[in-house]
Amino acid sequence: MADAVRVDSWLWAVRVYKTRSAATTACRAGHVRVNGDKAKAAQQVRPGDELRVRIAGFDRILVVRQTLTKRVGAPVAAVAAEDRTPEREPVAMVAVRDRGAGRPTKRERRDIERLRGRDLDSV
Repeated sequence: MADAVRVDSWLWAVRVYKTRSAATTACRAGHVRVNGDKAKAAQQVRPGDELRVRIAGFDRILVVRQTLTKRVGAPVAAVAAEDRTPEREPVAMVAVRDRGAGRPTKRERRDIERLRGRDLDSV
């Protein structure tokens, strides 16, 4: 293990990205921040650094515990990175009808209201 490694190599080694080129692309796009600053792919990370990685519209907060240069198994990767990502709030399902589908039938309207959490029987 080295004292410092490239950020794209580390993200690949701890299994945040499937390929190193995907990690490099994410760095170029500005989806990776090291200690609050945008990171280039070749930026060095050391133990104790905090990384914010934007994946699928959400930020993952990772703290470097070990520096790895090669891809390792999942148990070793879990030790090398501390995940401080807060829990996501559950997303409510919203009924969406196709545009131009016309007015909903009585049954469809009741299903939509049930999904929205409104009970029509109590009205």
